[in-house]
Amino acid sequence: MATDRTILANERTFLAYIRTALSMIVSGASFIKFFDILIINKIGYAFIYIGFIIFYIGFMRFSKINKKLKKVQF
Repeated sequence: MATDRTILANERTFLAYIRTALSMIVSGASFIKFFDILIINKIGYAFIYIGFIIFYIGFMRFSKINKKLKKVQF
């Protein structure tokens, strides 16, 4: 029972990482598309880069915890 809650919490956390990453990527793309100021474009590219980093970190944490949970569950 507790393992099931932990699995669901892990999935919820991963979805939060995805949501945050997509928000950063979309914000960055919007900055690049709608503003012609150089510094805003650089901030947009930084947001896109940070979004991909957030997604990667979230995926790695999810995978790591998921492997540990599978060992405990079975």
